[in-house]
Amino acid sequence: MSMSMSPQTKFSVRSMLGPFRKMSKKSFTYRLIKRMAKSPLLSTICIAAILLFVYADSLMSNLPVKAGEALPSPQAMATLPVEGGGQVAASLNTLPGSVGVAATPERKTEEETENEDPMIPPFKASVDERMEWFRRKLPELEILKSDQLSEKFHGRVLELFNNNCSAQYFMVWLSTAQSFGPREFLAVDSLFSTSPDGCLLILSSSLDTPKGYRVLKPLLDRGFNVLAVTPDVPFLVKNTPAEAWLDELKSGNMDPGSVPLFNHLSDLIRLAVLYKYGGVYLDTDFIFLKDLSGLRNAIGAQSINQVTKKWARLNGAVMIFDIHHPVLLEFLQEYATTFNGNRWGHNGPYLVSRVMERLRDNPEYSNITVYPPKAFYPVDWIKIAKLFKKPETEADSKWTEDTVADISSESYVVHLWNKRSRELKIEEGSVMARLIAEHCNICDNIYDP
Repeated sequence: MSMSMSPQTKFSVRSMLGPFRKMSKKSFTYRLIKRMAKSPLLSTICIAAILLFVYADSLMSNLPVKAGEALPSPQAMATLPVEGGGQVAASLNTLPGSVGVAATPERKTEEETENEDPMIPPFKASVDERMEWFRRKLPELEILKSDQLSEKFHGRVLELFNNNCSAQYFMVWLSTAQSFGPREFLAVDSLFSTSPDGCLLILSSSLDTPKGYRVLKPLLDRGFNVLAVTPDVPFLVKNTPAEAWLDELKSGNMDPGSVPLFNHLSDLIRLAVLYKYGGVYLDTDFIFLKDLSGLRNAIGAQSINQVTKKWARLNGAVMIFDIHHPVLLEFLQEYATTFNGNRWGHNGPYLVSRVMERLRDNPEYSNITVYPPKAFYPVDWIKIAKLFKKPETEADSKWTEDTVADISSESYVVHLWNKRSRELKIEEGSVMARLIAEHCNICDNIYDP
């Protein structure tokens, strides 16, 4: 079968000679292109060869990488899934006040390094394997040491609290600044809607950075007293029962457990900072509805025994105590002597329940108030998802109205149970959307998870 080319094709091929007019007529390239212009068949063969080369190159580049071959580029790695679900985020564009900037190779490398968490143990490792891994990682765990920055902790805390604060608030954030998202920002925003003259200290090395400053800048621009400070853990536990525990951990002779260490350190830091300074500790997954500054020496029940009507379980996500309150020493003693790194909650919510159960009838601790679940945990974690859904029917609308009224009347804060709700979208008209809209200053990204 003969093949012919259209006049347009002949013209386009002939025009290829343009850039080569000045080349030597004896050169192979010149003579080849001149023949292509005169021969339709040769032109077709050459074009087919080029297309085959491009296709083969594309096919080879998509083959799986084998041992010994090059790894994907940083740009490709930036969106790979991370253990536990989700992907490594590439920017802070969803945060209030952030500016969309294309990531440079240098910035990408910084973000990748930030997400390599030395406090997450190997999956399904034996005790011996985990301890060997932990000893190798110990030099990387800056949070366990006092350094030039963390040694300024106490002075920076005093400077913040020397601002006529109506209350001293504390939060702990041991994850990356990148992962401090819209939901966490809403928690801080709503705190200042109920306590505009309060002072919030966020114990966090990742937020005590230029990136962390950009996250908090919208609040600072409005004059709110919020400060992220790198914690000095050795200083916080000094002269407490947890000091010996920290020394043992740093020696490498203690099993840190299968639960990521940052969970256990968060449990420890909240107890130690309340003991050193006194005030209000809260997790970063709350919406604030009322001012907490009038409460003293208080903790909240998560559940009630329906028969005895006494609390069945407490939760340390909200704790309000005077400086050097003796029950905080009891908590720290329990932490140090019963530490178990393999059971989630053992050193946190279950710990405060164990200690308070022992002290329930001790008159020395009679000044502690245990608030009912309605105060801090009005919705159980199993039912929290319903608060994020918009009403679809008339019955749904009535339930939404009644729930908003009930929570607004009886609750100080609403715990969002982030492990359960973090990926839920706040839908317009939902209970959560209504509560947040009424208790925020900046109110950006309400509907972003």
